Amino acid sequence: MKEMMIQQVMTQPKNIIFREIAVPEPGPDQVLVKIKKIGICGSDIHVYHGTHPYTSYPVTQGHEVSGEIVKLGEYVKDLSVGQRITIEPQVFCGRCYPCLHGKYNLCEHLKVMGFQTTGTASEYFAVDASKVTPLPEGMTFSEGAMMEPLAVTVHAAKRFPDLKGAKTVVLGCGPIGILLAQSLKALGADKVLVTDISDTRLEIAKSVGADYAVNTLHRDFGEAMLEAYGPDKADVIFECAGSDITMEQAIQNARKGSMIVLVAVFGKRASVDLAKLNDSELDLNTSMMYRHEDFVDAIRLVNEGKILLKPLETAHFAFADYQKAYEYIDNNRETTMKIIIDVDPEAE
Repeated sequence: MKEMMIQQVMTQPKNIIFREIAVPEPGPDQVLVKIKKIGICGSDIHVYHGTHPYTSYPVTQGHEVSGEIVKLGEYVKDLSVGQRITIEPQVFCGRCYPCLHGKYNLCEHLKVMGFQTTGTASEYFAVDASKVTPLPEGMTFSEGAMMEPLAVTVHAAKRFPDLKGAKTVVLGCGPIGILLAQSLKALGADKVLVTDISDTRLEIAKSVGADYAVNTLHRDFGEAMLEAYGPDKADVIFECAGSDITMEQAIQNARKGSMIVLVAVFGKRASVDLAKLNDSELDLNTSMMYRHEDFVDAIRLVNEGKILLKPLETAHFAFADYQKAYEYIDNNRETTMKIIIDVDPEAE
């Protein structure tokens, strides 16, 4: 008799079921992971509401994850049973131009676990060893499940070529915005100004190191930036809210010749002032996911105490309560940062 396990399946928007299937056998280049914790992110919420443009149903979710290796494929030599790990959820072809030039995060055929291919929301998960990154001793499984969103922000921060001593701005204080603010400081930025329309989120950002926090519902962004940084303004502005309003704030108030980095995913076609962008000769840069080195740096920065994750842990839900977790998020949008699913409730 094969050993069985429970797997989450979202059959359609707002409908999650669980099914019993066989525990997978790892292939020769794979490892079998006992899943411990799974984080829920903004993209998962879009899937829950049926608004994610690149996901169809049914789908097993889970791409922010931590676990423990319980079995090795016969060719796996550099990992061991019992290791704490996180999984890099990109599935790329390895043959297209971006892949062949080291930019597999831009693969022409990119799929992401939990969206276009099966995610990790099950008790066990077989995965290529190449997509596994070990976690250091002392890092909790909850922290391990947050390495994926942190890697997003580490990659985004690096899109600005010279952070050392830089004066920076982050528009939007969701989990990504707050992690980015910390990543910028950890990678050498001198100051970080953050904005949002929620005092609750701004307080969290300040508690983890943001130098200036501005509620743009009550204060003009341009005036606040001048007050913080003087007439030279910021060296770079990172857009993490994904709205025309914040993108316009960036374009209209950026120092001429400076850079804007688009980090957020826009849910609809943007309408912004490209004439002003051109007139100010602004560099409009973008950021897409991460690569392995971003995971390595994310883990290192947390391990060195330069980035704090615990303040972003809002609540934990049992694996069986996956749907209740989404309902909680919908009912507590302003105060919710990161929801963690405890696939293994005993794991720390």
